[in-house]
Amino acid sequence: MARMVRLQVLAEGEIEAIKDASLAILRDTGVMVHHEDMLRLLGQAGARIDRDHKIARLPENLVMDRVTLAGKQYVLYGRDRNRVARFGYSDLVLMSSPGQYAWIDLQTGQRRPATVQDARDAIRLGDALENITIVGSMAQPESISQAYRDVALTAELVKGTTKPTRCWVRNGATARHVLEIYRIVAGGEAALRARPMVEAFLEPISPLQVPKDGLDIVREFAMAGQPVSIGPMAMTAGTAPGTLAGTLAQENAEILAGIVITQLLAPGAPITYGGIPHIMDPRTGICSFGSPEQGLMAVAMTQIARSYGFPVYINVGLTDAKLPDAQAGAEKASTLLMGALAGADMFGHCGICGTDHAGSLLWLAFDDEVMSYVKRIARGFAVDDEHLATDVVNAVGPAGNFLAEEHTVRHFRDAIWPPSPAWTRQSYDLWQAGGSTSFADRLLARVEDLLKSHRVPPLDDGMVREIDRVVEHAMRG
Repeated sequence: MARMVRLQVLAEGEIEAIKDASLAILRDTGVMVHHEDMLRLLGQAGARIDRDHKIARLPENLVMDRVTLAGKQYVLYGRDRNRVARFGYSDLVLMSSPGQYAWIDLQTGQRRPATVQDARDAIRLGDALENITIVGSMAQPESISQAYRDVALTAELVKGTTKPTRCWVRNGATARHVLEIYRIVAGGEAALRARPMVEAFLEPISPLQVPKDGLDIVREFAMAGQPVSIGPMAMTAGTAPGTLAGTLAQENAEILAGIVITQLLAPGAPITYGGIPHIMDPRTGICSFGSPEQGLMAVAMTQIARSYGFPVYINVGLTDAKLPDAQAGAEKASTLLMGALAGADMFGHCGICGTDHAGSLLWLAFDDEVMSYVKRIARGFAVDDEHLATDVVNAVGPAGNFLAEEHTVRHFRDAIWPPSPAWTRQSYDLWQAGGSTSFADRLLARVEDLLKSHRVPPLDDGMVREIDRVVEHAMRG
């Protein structure tokens, strides 16, 4: 058996110190909860409520009881039930971005507003790419009103891919329409509850705020039996302390607050712990996606989440670069590898150019390739009699070769990672004869080929009509 490689940055005592600091923050400082119903629910459960300031102070026993109660494993299903995303099973789940407002044009390389066709192309490409597990729309087209854009894009997602999907959800009202679309695809309310197809995403606002719309979405999704992912995006030196340990303590407190509320609404609801802190670059005041600190904090958050038993979602494999260049490769590969070696479950958001500057099909393919490379490293390799192969070495002997050995044929496909045509391992002369192409050139060719050749099985016509009616209803408000 191959032994998975594991990376740690925190000692056991340091994990406990951060967790204790988070409990102290929740007990003494509290969180601002912008939702009267949730404040009342927290008060009934034993929290100290300051209604004038919307502050809930959470005692340790309330927090830890709800952490214990929360679900720690679950599966998200695509409309093809064999295409799944598993959380809490040591899988590496890669998700394409739920949506960016700007877009990098595939042909010109220039930034422009995103369109509906961009979303459709991104969904189809996400369906085609082997390492993209959860497909997002990637584009947020301004031609669709924001009032129902999440509903319309959910419709595009379930029509355009058979994989599990993710879209940004606007509020509780649109969440109900989104859930109705998934019920249609799943085969009804009971079927969706038995085989969840979508997660709610609650993003606490750092420092220490839980937004009303997010809580309304969580209520709708959790009550419908769908999992909940909780991920604040605290920024070191901006919306969190200027130390990594302080950022981790605050971020953990914000996640725990979300877990408590979710478990009060729906006891036992499955949770993904979203440890996605970033740093604020002190020179620009801009959030960084590719810093070394992001990798360090991602590993630390994975360790903290694992100490509670939760599956983990982290933001790694991202970059601050605007071109698929050396900076992009270094930032993406190093942080994604760190997260994978730490044992995180989900990695997002793929297909982003820079720090949420735009979506890009080229960047999505880039991320798919890097994850393929990282998966091979994370898998490790076996050391036993069969793999040591001393009998084979003895049989071949000095000056022989192993090309024709049955043992080689049996093992080399598993031992050696086969790169896609985007990677070059040719001689210099052959590479030059082929046009001296860059990695980006070869990625572009691969994307264009997949867009031309990949076909997604169509959704049943009757389901399409039902889904379209839901979108029309959302349009009317």
